[in-house]
Amino acid sequence: MANFPLFVFAAVMITYLGIKEVQCVGVFYGRNGNNLPLAEDVVNLYKANGITSMRVYDPIPETLNALKDSNIQIMLCIPNDKLQALTDPKEAYNWVVANVINYIKQVRIRYISVGNEISPLIAGSSQFVPFLLPAMENVQRVITSFRLNDHVKISTAIETGLLENTYPPSQSTFRGDVTSFIKPIIEFLKQNNAPLLANIYPYFAYIGDPDHVSLSYAIFAQPEPDSSGYTNLAI
Repeated sequence: MANFPLFVFAAVMITYLGIKEVQCVGVFYGRNGNNLPLAEDVVNLYKANGITSMRVYDPIPETLNALKDSNIQIMLCIPNDKLQALTDPKEAYNWVVANVINYIKQVRIRYISVGNEISPLIAGSSQFVPFLLPAMENVQRVITSFRLNDHVKISTAIETGLLENTYPPSQSTFRGDVTSFIKPIIEFLKQNNAPLLANIYPYFAYIGDPDHVSLSYAIFAQPEPDSSGYTNLAI
């Protein structure tokens, strides 16, 4: 079998949303590369290793068909360059029907991550800011219209540069200059009882500040929690 990228991920729940535990830990299914294995082989690899959750960057029929009746819980991601189209309610409806409704009876779709690490502070990302919340709202309306809003949660993965005072995690807050961007998203998530997602990169946190971030804390092996109960950089 050819090599292919697998990366551990955590769907991190922000504490002020009232959700304090990680809901799923799984493995990315990355498809950037050549000589990739068949989707069926990837799903079988997950099963053989007891991996029960998968993050799918860009849903395609090959992957979703391979996941049928696998009992693997998945997070579907909508790429940033698709968001503008989804500000049209009709396009959002078509996307949900094609990628969720057509598979939901046989595929355990739990989350839809609308966009990834969009930030008004980053060139190349800020162009997607006007489309993010409208796309989330349109996708949510379609999910709700099919009465799936308790089963499939709509969210987005934030870019951690939106945060300040990030160590220890219990002291982290959003930067003041991103309030107008992030506050409506938080309000949307609270209204729909959905988590806020974050991509955690422990290695970069450790290598960037080894004097303050211990290796054990970065790799989820810290034996003692900090004063607010965090035992590592993510949980």
